[in-house]
Amino acid sequence: MTAPIDEIKQIYFSASKASIAKDFERAIDLLKSMPAEEDRERAAVYMDGLAQMRSQWGGAPGRVGGSGRKT
Repeated sequence: MTAPIDEIKQIYFSASKASIAKDFERAIDLLKSMPAEEDRERAAVYMDGLAQMRSQWGGAPGRVGGSGRKT
């Protein structure tokens, strides 16, 4: 079984424009499953990178940050 931090790293390095929305949601789920604050802090750099990719590539916000609807 892969540790959540390792899976987040793998998601970060394999993310593509076509998969970023799904990848980001999976990374969020993994981040939430981490019980130790220290582990979440280590994952933050990858999460930030995934968020930037999602923003640049136009990935749908999904459930993160609200309803996902534009107003």
